[in-house]
Amino acid sequence: MRAIQYDEHGGPEVLREVTLPDPVCGPGDVLIEVKAAAVNRLDALQRRGPGLLPGFTLPHIPGTDVAGVVVATGSAVTTRSVGDRVLVDPSLNCGSCPACARGDSAYCPGMRVVGGSRQGGYAELVAVPETHAHEVPAHIGLEEAATIPTVYGMAWQALVVHGGLRSGETLLVHGAGSGITIAAVQIARRLGARTIVSSGSDDKLARTAKLGVDATVNHATGDLVERVREVTDGRGADIVLDHVGPALFQRSLSALRIHGRLVFCGNTTGMTASFNLTDAYHRGLTLIGSESYGHEAFGRMLDWYWEADCESVFDSVFPLAEAAESHHRLESGELFGKILLTT
Repeated sequence: MRAIQYDEHGGPEVLREVTLPDPVCGPGDVLIEVKAAAVNRLDALQRRGPGLLPGFTLPHIPGTDVAGVVVATGSAVTTRSVGDRVLVDPSLNCGSCPACARGDSAYCPGMRVVGGSRQGGYAELVAVPETHAHEVPAHIGLEEAATIPTVYGMAWQALVVHGGLRSGETLLVHGAGSGITIAAVQIARRLGARTIVSSGSDDKLARTAKLGVDATVNHATGDLVERVREVTDGRGADIVLDHVGPALFQRSLSALRIHGRLVFCGNTTGMTASFNLTDAYHRGLTLIGSESYGHEAFGRMLDWYWEADCESVFDSVFPLAEAAESHHRLESGELFGKILLTT
């Protein structure tokens, strides 16, 4: 099969097309002909080095978000058939350890991630357990399906599983144009919540507004906290989703109402945040770290997504051979929505 692989860490130029043996399909596995794979921030971070996920080794084929068609099944497979259109849940938990038994598979010690700590979807073929190949309904295209796992999985985990977002509440989320922000806006709107999006780009804010957000604010040129107070009649946001990190951490807290919740799940602007402790505890704020989604939550998110009529937002689509160009686009800071590779 053709695949995109890197043998050393570095810039996008280390991504090269290679020809490899087809993956082996174990008894409980399905072999998937990849039709589309999303390009994610993790792909670039691990390419630059060091590998972030336990079990990562070189050479490596990236690609966690994969959709395609089943072309072969293992001898023990009972739920999938050749010809099925499927989406991969990339977090491959063992299913039998104490964490998996209590429904907390995100903490499975044997966890391996397709495209993260095992070979991924920047390839013509990928093999995964049948339990992690979800059938895609006929009304969902495979390119759309490939945009779902990481961004909707993380946004669902943060807002629904941990944040408890409810109808009538107001959500503030940073990073217009980010896949997670776009997913969070669509989840929130369909749950009946109001949405405020912040960004340092007026152009991205204008494009985000077309998704039906209730208000926007340029945090580079305007007062983020004042704007949030303005559009909430002085009350503040009920919940903030912060996947940016320290750059906006204190302002996120200041924008919350009394007893508001800050859910954080990213560190793109640094590893350490500082904030005013006195203000946080006097106003009874709740800070919630949101880990990666587990197998159970992923399935519930997909059940919701298939019926939610979400709007796909594509930044660009590249052929597999142009994976390096897709990474240049990812790191340009200009993208809006998801980047895809197609075979």
